[in-house]
Amino acid sequence: VQLQASGGGLVQAGGSLRLSCAASGSIVNINAMGWYRQAPGKQRELVATIFTSGYTNYADSVQGRFTISRDNAKNTVYLQMSSLKPEDTAVYYCNAGLLASGSSYYTHYWGQGTLVTVSS
Repeated sequence: VQLQASGGGLVQAGGSLRLSCAASGSIVNINAMGWYRQAPGKQRELVATIFTSGYTNYADSVQGRFTISRDNAKNTVYLQMSSLKPEDTAVYYCNAGLLASGSSYYTHYWGQGTLVTVSS
């Protein structure tokens, strides 16, 4: 199983970016998918999560600016980021809680991270 994230880059404050993360491999089912971020010198923090039902939750710092969505048919999660601020600069990691073929329990998998840099 692999999670491949893409879409990071350099953007000016107030701009927008869209991150994507596709899960591939022998996957039976995916429960929650989400995005985390880690800024230099800081701990990794949750940005947003979306469940199979469509239920979502967001960190207070991104509420109203970021939107998480998913395409269950493509095993892909997206993060639309708008009104970006310099403090959103971080490496963004996708995460998925999934059941892999041959496994009896759900496991969390991580993508490789994609850098988002917001200039002031």
